[in-house]
Amino acid sequence: MSDTIVRTSKIEIEVALDNDNVPEEMVWSAEDGKINREKTTGMFLAMWDKRSQNTMKIDLWTKEMTVDEMKIFFHQTLVSMSDAFERATNEKAIVEDLRDYCMHFAEKMNIEKK
Repeated sequence: MSDTIVRTSKIEIEVALDNDNVPEEMVWSAEDGKINREKTTGMFLAMWDKRSQNTMKIDLWTKEMTVDEMKIFFHQTLVSMSDAFERATNEKAIVEDLRDYCMHFAEKMNIEKK
């Protein structure tokens, strides 16, 4: 690690698997967010590998997560990615296109807010 690092912070994800390696339960903790073993039923994790210029990702969900919940989870993740992309790049025109797609996705999935 770099000499300029002042401190570190830890995020932990624990996945309990059945005999077929399908997630049964998942909990996560983030000490800085004061989150301690909070239960979750789905997750997406993406990390950038600078050396290979490639995204490494993990997507998991438990048997408990319904298809309707997955539709909402995808939609909210797409909206969040649009917001993050705008903050990171200030590319307002393409972000507007992304948000339009998010609205289209919500309509197609019948999850638009009433």
